[in-house]
Amino acid sequence: MSAAKLEITELTAGYGQTRILEGISLSVPAAGRTAVLGRNGVGKSTLFATIAGQTRRYGGQILMDGQDLTAMDGSARARAGLGFVPQNRAIFKSLTVEENLFAGLKERPRGDIEEAYAMFPRLKERRRNMGGQLSGGEQQMLTTARTILGRPRLLLLDEPLEGLAPVICDELMAAFTELASTGRMTVLLVEQRLKAAFDFADHVVILERGKVVWTGTPGDLQEDPETVNRLLGVGH
Repeated sequence: MSAAKLEITELTAGYGQTRILEGISLSVPAAGRTAVLGRNGVGKSTLFATIAGQTRRYGGQILMDGQDLTAMDGSARARAGLGFVPQNRAIFKSLTVEENLFAGLKERPRGDIEEAYAMFPRLKERRRNMGGQLSGGEQQMLTTARTILGRPRLLLLDEPLEGLAPVICDELMAAFTELASTGRMTVLLVEQRLKAAFDFADHVVILERGKVVWTGTPGDLQEDPETVNRLLGVGH
């Protein structure tokens, strides 16, 4: 497994008759770490859902290592190497932790589940618990681990730290950084906590009203407080 390059060209998409993304173009190199930032409601989650094949696309193209994903459904994109960890922590609450993880293995040997337990030892402790019995942080670990077991070449993480305690956030970000450092996957992260995003990413994209309005390095953005305040809000 090797990381995949992502190329998006003039992407316009939304839900029903509502267009949310307007002509988005961006390129993420193989094994790159990109943080997608912006205020609430500017299209960040819609961008990830569109890459995953879950919205209505009006135009544009999505390529993963040169392979055109735009005509594929979500299942085909997953088979091609796309992994998506959504904001809603989509786990099977009526299944145990271990059963959830087995679902992520696809055709891999069942013993490979130990990779998930090595990443998140807490899940091994809770492996007999039902998904609905887990805390929010544990559910986030579970949905992330289940996705990783599918060995994606391109991983989308949509606000994985939302509503979680600082100690859980630190644990998750350490796992994401370790995954990215292997060079086996390209990672895009939507995150409201700027410090976590800056520490993780090597490139930043800011959206505003469904369009890319700023790109650069975390260092560039940290040295430009006016842009931070204008595009991300004074509260950041």
